[in-house]
Amino acid sequence: MTVPDPTKPNLAETTGPHVSIVETEDAVARRAKEAYFTASQYQLIWARFRRNRSAMIAGIILLSLILMGVFAPFLSPYDPTIAGRDKDYTNGAPQIPKFCDEAGCSARPFIYGVKRERSMATNFRWVTSIDTEDRRYLQWFVEGEKYKLFGITFTTHLFGVDRGFIHLFGTDDTGKDIFSRTLHAIYTSLAVGTLGVLISFVLALMIGGIAGYFGGLIDGAIQMVTDAVRTIPIIPLFMAIAAFIPQEWSSEMRFFFISIIIGLINWPTLARRVRTHLLVERNQEYVLAAQLSGAGAGHIIRRHLLPSFSSYIIVDLVISFPYIVLSETALSFIGLGLKDPVNSLGVMLQNTTSADVLLNYQWYFIPVFFFIALVMAFVFVGDGLRDAADPYAGTKK
Repeated sequence: MTVPDPTKPNLAETTGPHVSIVETEDAVARRAKEAYFTASQYQLIWARFRRNRSAMIAGIILLSLILMGVFAPFLSPYDPTIAGRDKDYTNGAPQIPKFCDEAGCSARPFIYGVKRERSMATNFRWVTSIDTEDRRYLQWFVEGEKYKLFGITFTTHLFGVDRGFIHLFGTDDTGKDIFSRTLHAIYTSLAVGTLGVLISFVLALMIGGIAGYFGGLIDGAIQMVTDAVRTIPIIPLFMAIAAFIPQEWSSEMRFFFISIIIGLINWPTLARRVRTHLLVERNQEYVLAAQLSGAGAGHIIRRHLLPSFSSYIIVDLVISFPYIVLSETALSFIGLGLKDPVNSLGVMLQNTTSADVLLNYQWYFIPVFFFIALVMAFVFVGDGLRDAADPYAGTKK
């Protein structure tokens, strides 16, 4: 009988399946730990953000709305600025495609046509009714009105019908397609918000950077200006501006003017945060090393101080985006912002203020749900990014 040597490992024990599984798990854990310590700041933020389920769902919704706005000319069947295109269907209810009716089923979705006739019940006025015998089949990638996308002219739209018109969200009192108007309104509101955010972002970095880096009298003077801008009442300001806007200005001119004004009054919050961070960071050793190397103040702020908390700046931009969209929507809603023929969410919300709409034309409220979804998606994504950018978020009790 052979006695095993205790100084030599037992091959059966070291090569068994259980030991190999343990070694594999240890290797995976070791690689995960190495990846964590070697990951960049943005990779860590993305890893934390993915664990936030509500933020991920909101991000998918937000991305979908952005794509809907960007590709609105292709997704919408008609030009939303042309009134009276479908004279037989003004204030028409949404037309929902269907596959089956009393006459049978079809492999292709269809809608019903409409007909106008004079009715004795309304003193021989024109009345629009649904013609259930007139099937109009849905088609994909149809040729229609010209539009420009990324500077290129196209005529292909995502869907349409073989005859007449289709209105998924119904029409307004001028015959405009509400579905097409909603998609273009999302794009306009996002464009106003983007321009406003960029203006406020540049001003906040410049003003907050100068105040935080130099401090002293310069900081005091800048903070006085910042506090003065923060105390400006927005609604009276826009009422005064609206009174001086020339009526002959084009819609594009009003669009850029409103965007610039919104950007000019929304920079103080981010500027304060930039200033606070730079007041702390300006005394660090890497800043002193840059100063001793002969680097100027602009170079130090731009290349060293601001990148040290760039993730927080991005989070702040995302969080401030819905407030700028809300500003545009509120101003357009009360008639001080954009106006027809420009389509924005605020302009479309103007049509929901009458009691007649609430009682008889409830489909006018469909754009309201897109507005709520857009704002809420920005809020949830912003909150998720803020938590993900906090390095101590996982250690808080």
